[in-house]
Amino acid sequence: MEGYGFVPREVFFTKGVGVHRERLASFEIALRDAGIAQFNLVPISSIIPPGCRVIGREEGLSKLKPGQIIFVVLAKNETNEPNRLIAASIGMAKPLDDESYGYLSEHHSFGQTEKKAGDYAEDLAAFMLASTLGVPFDIDKSWDEQKEIWKISGRRVKTMSITQSAVGNKDGMWTTVVAAAVFIP
Repeated sequence: MEGYGFVPREVFFTKGVGVHRERLASFEIALRDAGIAQFNLVPISSIIPPGCRVIGREEGLSKLKPGQIIFVVLAKNETNEPNRLIAASIGMAKPLDDESYGYLSEHHSFGQTEKKAGDYAEDLAAFMLASTLGVPFDIDKSWDEQKEIWKISGRRVKTMSITQSAVGNKDGMWTTVVAAAVFIP
């Protein structure tokens, strides 16, 4: 990583949940569950560079060192309300060609199941990618169910999401959920 202009070549996705009587400790436990508590996290916006390869969590974690500064797109939600359903999701829309950039979305919700929150985050990422490219996008007409890709103005785009949901602790302790896209320098 030279200066501030590094372009990541790999990204991985992770998620976690934490419960504790203290709000900050609950967040820390969620980061531990996601495997990223030992790093210095720098939140960034939502572009996946052209050619950036999606890798698995374990492979990604093996390339990092404790204390390292890493760039993440982070979704977080928390509650201390008993039985409140919360979710945090990262959606991705990435063109299948390596010449184009992709888009990540963050979604934080109350009352949505993990599946609904994940689907919403994917739809949001695809919409945002289309809008940044100046391409008209109709969610109802663009879905290709068989291949699970979006067709955006002739481009083939793969979507995916990672979502963590949880129900607020019954005794009112803080419950935190996180989902993250972690870029490898």
